[in-house]
Amino acid sequence: MSAKQAVIIGAGPAGLTAAYELSKLNTPVVVLEQQPFVGGLASTQTYKGFSFDLGGHRFFTKVPEVKKIWHEVLGGDFLRRPRLSRIYYDGKFFRYPLQPLDALRGLGIWNSVLVALSYGWWQLFPYREERTFEQWVTNRFGRRLFRTFFQAYTEKVWGIPCSELKAEWAAQRIKDLSLKTVLINMFVKPRTTVKSLIEEFHYPRLGPGMMWRAVRDEIERWGGSVRLDSQVRRITRNGTHIENVVIAADDDDEIIRGTDFISSMPVTEFIKRLDPPAPPDVLAAAHRLKYRDFLTVVLIVDRADIFRDNWIYVHDPEVRVGRIQNFKNWSPDMVPSQDQTALGLEYFCDEGDELWTSADENLIERGKREVVRLGFARYEEITDGCVVRVSKAYPVYDADYRDHLQTVRTFVDRFENFQTIGRNGLHRYNNQDHAMVTGLLAARNVMFGERNDVWSVNTDEEYHEVVRQETITDALVPVFAKLDRVALGASVGAAGAIVMFLTTFWAMLGGTATAAVPKLALIGQFFPGYTVTWTGGVIGGAYGLVIGFLAGWMFALARNIIVFGYMAAMHHRAERHALRRVLDYF
Repeated sequence: MSAKQAVIIGAGPAGLTAAYELSKLNTPVVVLEQQPFVGGLASTQTYKGFSFDLGGHRFFTKVPEVKKIWHEVLGGDFLRRPRLSRIYYDGKFFRYPLQPLDALRGLGIWNSVLVALSYGWWQLFPYREERTFEQWVTNRFGRRLFRTFFQAYTEKVWGIPCSELKAEWAAQRIKDLSLKTVLINMFVKPRTTVKSLIEEFHYPRLGPGMMWRAVRDEIERWGGSVRLDSQVRRITRNGTHIENVVIAADDDDEIIRGTDFISSMPVTEFIKRLDPPAPPDVLAAAHRLKYRDFLTVVLIVDRADIFRDNWIYVHDPEVRVGRIQNFKNWSPDMVPSQDQTALGLEYFCDEGDELWTSADENLIERGKREVVRLGFARYEEITDGCVVRVSKAYPVYDADYRDHLQTVRTFVDRFENFQTIGRNGLHRYNNQDHAMVTGLLAARNVMFGERNDVWSVNTDEEYHEVVRQETITDALVPVFAKLDRVALGASVGAAGAIVMFLTTFWAMLGGTATAAVPKLALIGQFFPGYTVTWTGGVIGGAYGLVIGFLAGWMFALARNIIVFGYMAAMHHRAERHALRRVLDYF
């Protein structure tokens, strides 16, 4: 173990987690970070005593190893916070998760009916292929709800039409969340918790940067080194072996040598900095992989309470802001005074465009006007502000990204002492805990010679915070589940009552002369008291209810007996098969 020297590029969650694990195993580690702070996109910045995130970072995971690191590093500084977020659309606020009365009040009854009809239509006639974000969402929510709540905001975030954004992003972010799921969660507590609907999460007292500063301190306590303001100029290789990393120093370039190299820098930048250069087709593929950038305008408002939300999604196309964070609602310690509030206005853009290159004072002025327009504060209450820009924040899943990424991955996988990890290192929209998992796996590969595939993290197209308590038997429950005799009887009975009443009502509308009336009246021979009248319709409905209930109840009973017998036979055959295999073995 002492013969190893690990060099890690990037001090975000992925790189620091890898260094944390290696340091605990007494492996010399050098972490190189080009920024003057640790945490990457999960860092926490400060301005005149106000702390703010570069985007909100909820600490929620279903990975035990990740949860263990969080709690062993911060302990009592790890807070449990309530989740509250809303959608701003058409001048109204919609609670999320949706609530029945709130949604009806916001959309109106007519729009709600149209949403339901649209949903029904797309359930009957869905897209046969789900290649794009638009197709994926429409199949689960209907066209009308897609255009209402998804299209404007998504295109604001990504800067491309939803018809060009790949479906993989939706699968990773909102898997298992559909209109049916939303409606069920309005009225019934589900057995499976969908991540998008969780109501609580953990959060460091002073923001996510507090976590990663503490991890850095632990690495250094164990003898590792975390070097800030260290920009990688060149990565020297000998064929498929990385020799060293060259960083910019004060007077001259400095060479950092190691036996194993792990990088969370954008994989496109890794390709571009290789010496000798990568093949032309690999360089071309790296240049075609795209990123989305964003900037945060932090506004200091002299008001104690603005809104209770952790953040608000702004779907209004009349303003450029996409999301607004209220940092005091993440943790009270994020502001120096409870009489003031810090709002983080997030603008999605591309590095070099007119928004990115705007002067800070112009961006702050824009933020002030948009906050006033949205009705959150008066102009004179906003007393100060600052701007922070974040490049390469989101890997873009455009129409061609998959082919380009495969070319890059095939080349990178050839290196025997190099691993790329993290959101940008894998060009995958991973959350913080996913990034940490890639760091954990990379560290195990270095120390124990394991062959964990870091590229496989978060590729199952299942939203990563869907928490399931299921076993293999749960998959069989829908097939072999016992029918509820009372529920089926009540359903069939209700249907029978409605059919009897409506049939009688239809015959009455045609008049007593219609030919259907005498035929329908014959039912009275079997149902005493039934006539083709209003009273008779009620009596017929009662008969339909009773007879339908009995029919449904008997059907459920017969079906349960048949299924029980079939399962018993299967069990008996399985036992005989298992016994035969045991005897054959001996």
